[in-house]
Amino acid sequence: MTEAIERVFDHIDAHLEAHVAACQRLIRQPSISPQNVGVRECAEMLRNALLKLGCQHAALAETPGQPVVYGELWQDAPKTLLIYGMYDTQPVDDLAGWSLPPLEARLVEKPPWGRCIVARGSVNSKAPLQGFLNAVASIRAVEGKLPVNLLFVLEGEEELSSRHLPYFIDRYQEKLRRADAVLFPFALQDADGKALIWPGTKGILYFELECSGARWGRGPKAYDVHSSWKVILDSPAWRLTHALSTMTTPDGNTVTIDGFYDNVRPPREDEVALARQLAATWNPEAYTKLWQVDRFVDHESVEALVRRYYYEPTLNIDGIWSGYTGEGSKTVLPHKITAKLDCRLVPDQTPEEIEGKIRAHLDRRGYEDIELRRIGRGMWSQTGFDEPIVQAAMRAYRRLGVEPELQPRNVGFFPAYLFNGPPLRLPMVVAGLGHGGRPHSPDEYFVIDGGDGVAGLAGCEKSHAATLYEYADLTR
Repeated sequence: MTEAIERVFDHIDAHLEAHVAACQRLIRQPSISPQNVGVRECAEMLRNALLKLGCQHAALAETPGQPVVYGELWQDAPKTLLIYGMYDTQPVDDLAGWSLPPLEARLVEKPPWGRCIVARGSVNSKAPLQGFLNAVASIRAVEGKLPVNLLFVLEGEEELSSRHLPYFIDRYQEKLRRADAVLFPFALQDADGKALIWPGTKGILYFELECSGARWGRGPKAYDVHSSWKVILDSPAWRLTHALSTMTTPDGNTVTIDGFYDNVRPPREDEVALARQLAATWNPEAYTKLWQVDRFVDHESVEALVRRYYYEPTLNIDGIWSGYTGEGSKTVLPHKITAKLDCRLVPDQTPEEIEGKIRAHLDRRGYEDIELRRIGRGMWSQTGFDEPIVQAAMRAYRRLGVEPELQPRNVGFFPAYLFNGPPLRLPMVVAGLGHGGRPHSPDEYFVIDGGDGVAGLAGCEKSHAATLYEYADLTR
C-alpha cells in the first residue's frame, strides 16, 4: 500500500498545474443557488467530470429544486465510500469589498502561503471538491483502480439548507445503502496549520418571531404612526422586546425557555477526555484576536470553554428590525417588529422539540399573538471516534506528517444527519488538509502552494487519496 500511495503522491506533484487549472475552471462556472445563477450548468460540468473519471453511471438526479449530481464508480473493491459534496455557492453582490473579480479565480500571492485562488466558492467548497476529483484521477492514472468503490452525491442547495436533499435520499436510499461510510472531503486546516477532523455537527433551528399590531389587536395595525401617539397607544416593538427578554438570563448566556435543556445529553466519557485534550492546545487569545473580542463568557477555564463550545446548545439573535433605521430621525411608533433567531442543538435535542418549547414558552406568558415562522432546521449528527472512516482520516494526516486534531463536532451545520441518521445510518466524517478563508465574504481564498505549516492543493489531494487507501486497509 505504501508504494502505491507514494506513486500517487508523485503523480499529484507532477500534475499540480493541470490540477490548479481544473479548480479554476470549476470555480469560474457560477453556481449561485440563492439566485439560481448557473447552478444547472455547474451540475452538468460535474456530471461530465464524473464520466471522465470513469464512473459507470453519472446523472443529474432531479429534485423539486436544484439537481443532485449522482455517480457510481465501481472497482470490485470490498468496501464502498459515499462521497458527499456541494457545488453551489453564496452570491457575489458585495462587489465593493472584493479586490479582484469574484468569479475569475485569479492566482495571487498571499504570504506566507504563496499562490492562492481568490474567488467565490474557492474554499467553500469547489477547490476541495475538485481536489478530491483530482486525487481520484491520479489514483486511476497510476494504479488503474481505486482501493474502494465510490458513490458520489454532490448537491446544489447546501447554501439553501439542503432543502431538497431529503427528497433525493428518500428516492435513492436503496442505492445509497450500498455504502459503508461517508466522506465529506474538505480543507480543514486553520491559518496556523492546525489540521481538524469533524466526525459530527451540531443541529440547527432557524426561525423568525414577529409581533404586529394586526395580530395582537393593540397599537398600530396597518402602518407606522407618529411617535407622539405612544402616550395612548401600545407598542408591538416593546412587546417583542419584553418577550425576547424572557428567553435568557439577563446576561444572555443561559437559555430560560421552559425545558430547553431537558434532553441535552451530557458528554460521554470519551467526549470529556477529548475536551480535556483539546483544551491543552486551545489558544483563547488567537480567537479573541480573530473575532476582535475582549473576553469570553464568565472568565471560565479553557477546558470549561471548550466543553461549552462543543457540548452546549445556543439561542442567538441574528437580527432585529422595526420602524425607521435610516440616517437622521423619523419619529414613529412601528406597527410591527421582526427578529431572526437560531438555536444550535446538541444530542439529544431535536428541532421540532425546541420549536414546540419556544411556542409553549411564549404562550404561557401571554404572547400567543407573536408569530413563530420556521425558516430552516437540521438534526445534529455524531459518528463514533473509533469508526474506521474517522481513524482512516487521522492515519492519512499522519502519513503526511501532520498530527490531526479530532474535534467532537463541527459547531456550525452541514446536512450530515441525512446520512448519519435514518434511513441510511452511515458513519460520516469531514476531513482533508489544505486551507482557505473568508467563506461567504469578499476575497474568499484557497491556498494553492502552501507554507508555514499549511498544506496547498497538492497536500489537500494527497490527504484525500491517503484516506481512501487507509480506509481500505482498516476495513480488510
